[in-house]
Amino acid sequence: MMEYTSLPTNTQNKVLTRPGFLEIENLVKSYPTPDKDNFVVLDGVNLTIGEDEYISVIGHSGCGKSTLLKIVAGLEKATSGSVRLDGKEIRQPGAERMMVFQNYSLLPWLTVRENIRLAVDEVLKNANRAEKISIVNQHLAMVNLTAAADKYPDEISGGMKQRVGIARALAIRPKMLLMDEPFGALDALTRGKLEQQVLDIWENNRQAVMMITHDVDEAIYMSDRIVLMTNGPAASIGEILEVPFERPRDRAAIRNSKEYFELRNHALNFLDRYFAQDE
Repeated sequence: MMEYTSLPTNTQNKVLTRPGFLEIENLVKSYPTPDKDNFVVLDGVNLTIGEDEYISVIGHSGCGKSTLLKIVAGLEKATSGSVRLDGKEIRQPGAERMMVFQNYSLLPWLTVRENIRLAVDEVLKNANRAEKISIVNQHLAMVNLTAAADKYPDEISGGMKQRVGIARALAIRPKMLLMDEPFGALDALTRGKLEQQVLDIWENNRQAVMMITHDVDEAIYMSDRIVLMTNGPAASIGEILEVPFERPRDRAAIRNSKEYFELRNHALNFLDRYFAQDE
């Protein structure tokens, strides 16, 4: 049987000892309500992520996955606890953390090239015109969009739009990539291709990645570790699973392995258990 890193009830509020680039410590997020009792979304979340580690976060709807990601992005503030990146407290959005959303978030009046260039102009202010053009072209090629560079968002497919978002995020050289269900709106075939492209890019440009997903297979294929969240409200980390497969990964080989089925069943059983509790 495989061994998993797990957080039993009596230890889940302790900080994990893995050396951290991103450090989340005793994080609580709550919102005031009319009856003056705060609604607690996240309660006592502790997690550390390495500087080139790929982490997936899974849990049922309402468990605070996206809220956690937004706090790391600086788009929301924690009620208590701390979130540090490279030793510095995160208090607001920053170019060292770039977000890729499920809904693409492209400006429709700009071409593919211009959407990427907009981010480069905003962040890499000290780069000259030639350097900026080179960066944009490099990232267009990285996501196989050179031929579509002068098309507008409504002229390209959903998968291509998501690749624009990824290229835009990577073009400013962030220390950490944050992805909120980046493949969720895509059909299965496009999704699989884009997962592979993202992994290929990440293999050649390693950085910390935190990805929200509902797909256990996707998490196993792409991640170094999988964070399983308990149900909300007052959600926390229930278990953290180590993914044992070496990189680069062969999807077919992984899916035919005993370890894959054990890991997949373990994650699904965890989710089923919390789904039953929610019922």
